[in-house]
Amino acid sequence: MANARDIQLDALRAVAVTMVLYAHFLAPGGTSFLGHLGVRLFFVLSGFLITRLLLEARNDAAFEAGPALRAFYIRRMLRIFPPYFAVLGLVWLVNPDQSSRGSLVWHALYLSNFWYALHNEWSPWVLSHLWSLSIEEQFYLAWPLIVLLAPPRRLGSICIGVILLSLSFRFYWPIVGTPGPARDLLPPASMDALASGALLAAWRSRAADLPKWLRLGWPALAAAFFVLQWFGPVPENPVQEWGRWLLLEVLPLAPLLMVVASCSSGVGGYRGRLLDLSPLQALGRISYGVYLYHNIVLALAVMFQPWIPLNVSEQGPGRFLVVGTATVIVASMSWLIFEKPLNGLKRHFPYVARGRSAAWSGRPAGGPVPSLQRTDARQ
Repeated sequence: MANARDIQLDALRAVAVTMVLYAHFLAPGGTSFLGHLGVRLFFVLSGFLITRLLLEARNDAAFEAGPALRAFYIRRMLRIFPPYFAVLGLVWLVNPDQSSRGSLVWHALYLSNFWYALHNEWSPWVLSHLWSLSIEEQFYLAWPLIVLLAPPRRLGSICIGVILLSLSFRFYWPIVGTPGPARDLLPPASMDALASGALLAAWRSRAADLPKWLRLGWPALAAAFFVLQWFGPVPENPVQEWGRWLLLEVLPLAPLLMVVASCSSGVGGYRGRLLDLSPLQALGRISYGVYLYHNIVLALAVMFQPWIPLNVSEQGPGRFLVVGTATVIVASMSWLIFEKPLNGLKRHFPYVARGRSAAWSGRPAGGPVPSLQRTDARQ
């Protein structure tokens, strides 16, 4: 069951990144709520997986906070930094939209979300998608300290507190009276999704059942979200617009959490067979690269539009087919040649030293610690 759960979580990554590609390549008007929903799904997944990893390490008899924390950050850097900084280097060389170089320091420091919030516009657009990666890195700075050092019995309460603080941030807009990118880009705007995933991991670590209201109520919340998105009236004033935005941010939280909960346990039947499809899993494995490279590939495709028979300069099937395919190819090459070998180096940085763990648990020295080595193999 353990392997099945991670396979199906890969499938969820594939779904999330496809929603982003649809929003940026195919959706009318150049945007779609599905793109934002895909990013929110990524956040719930990240919060769950990272917290699960850290709790599994903490539950080991030979756990030590310092080595575990050091291993966490080294493993994060091995997985995330190389392709990320390769993209920044390419953008510096090519400068596809003639405005990227001036903000590269912000992106290099994982402050992309603050850059766009402060400037109140999506320029440079070629790096605009990095805002979500910046929020995740900001989350990684503090959250491992909380998971590894806070009293375990308090972790669920801490997660709920973070969710409530994030939800209270939704009142930021009415107070300042100026809707803009900051309402979505400042860290509190996404901590509810990340902490929701973390809360799921905390529940699972205690073998606790999900709350009854969550198990029974999430379909109604999902239905309300889609009805409001597709059929809700156009807001006539700022108060109505704020209320609509507030609901569209909050309503999907429980459904997204339940989707991750189901797939982390292993979904059976036809849905499970669908999630187990090899192409979906393969796309999930390279989803980080797909997300990271897709805007860069789009910028290059637009530069070479005269040599491309289909229209990639505008939203539509041509862009989705050509740029989407090229993005998957680039991400696949990056995974096989670049990311996968570096990812393999994480075996040298276990969360719990194998020798000490074996001595405490009775396993032969050098024996595997499956739960601590497997669960973030693709993170």
